[in-house]
Amino acid sequence: MGTAIVLLVLTGIVGLAIRSMVKDKKAGKSLQCGQDCSHCGGCCHKQ
Repeated sequence: MGTAIVLLVLTGIVGLAIRSMVKDKKAGKSLQCGQDCSHCGGCCHKQ
């Protein structure tokens, strides 16, 4: 039972992290260019 609870918690955390990354990407932010695409011209989105 403990294993199932830990698995659910970890799945939730990973899901939230992925959701945050997708949301940031749609908002024009990216980890590759320091969370601010204004200085790189959005080149990381053209990949």
